Amino acid sequence: MTNTSHPPTLVIVSGMSGSGKSVALKTFEDLGFYCVDNLPVELLPQFVSNVLEADDIAPKLAVGIDVRNRHSDLSAVPESLSAVGKLGLDPQMVFFDAHDDALLKRYADTRRRHPLSHLGLALADAISLERQVLKPLRQLADEVVDTSRLNVHQLRRQIISDYGNEGDATISLLFESFAYRRGVPRDADFVFDARCLPNPHWEPSLRPLSGRDAGVREYLEAQADVQRFVAQISEFLDTWLPRLREDNTRSYVTVAFGCTGGRHRSVYLAERMAEHAREHGWDEVAVHHRELD
Repeated sequence: MTNTSHPPTLVIVSGMSGSGKSVALKTFEDLGFYCVDNLPVELLPQFVSNVLEADDIAPKLAVGIDVRNRHSDLSAVPESLSAVGKLGLDPQMVFFDAHDDALLKRYADTRRRHPLSHLGLALADAISLERQVLKPLRQLADEVVDTSRLNVHQLRRQIISDYGNEGDATISLLFESFAYRRGVPRDADFVFDARCLPNPHWEPSLRPLSGRDAGVREYLEAQADVQRFVAQISEFLDTWLPRLREDNTRSYVTVAFGCTGGRHRSVYLAERMAEHAREHGWDEVAVHHRELD
């Protein structure tokens, strides 16, 4: 049955690839929004209608719509938003953008493929085409957020300030994994080296997986050195992170874990420590895998 006393909030998250949309959607999810990424435009009214009829889904929705949609379908966004409005919602579109040089640097840092790279375009040309394709959505946006000078923490803080309760926590925690061969993250506050731990890379069945996968987790959790490492890091963070919160001189802390390839051990540890932090009452917790995300 539809809960008409608390109609859902609907935020459409759009913008340039590399501008922070994934961070934004994850932050909305942390704020209690029911999030769907890369939803086909024509399915938006049906999706909202289904949620309105459900009683087990959060009354706040965030939907990612961007250049990964068929370009011909993006022209139907105004029609879909109108259909959503007829269902009783007033959707808000937030468009995340960044200067070309910032986008180029982020792609160079992460070595990710641009969504339009399958067209055989150079990265700069793919970004230019994406701007052209998304121009109508940018014009429709209720808010345009320029992330050129924002880091992950600052972007999360801005979204939390706009859509959440800023007083819920005084520190935002980011647990990040990385590969040492590509350098230590410059904004890391604490860095832990996991290269001394057993490496799943040398297990043929585990090599193509990541630290997010059950097989890799089971392998690492069966290692006594890994369990000791986790216990000691947990004790360290449990001791000193609350001190940083009490000090009240910062709004975010980055805890980084590095290994050789940034795929197995460091990813597992970042996920494990983020889970540990949530279990110990930290509300604003994010995870970023530099070599995977």
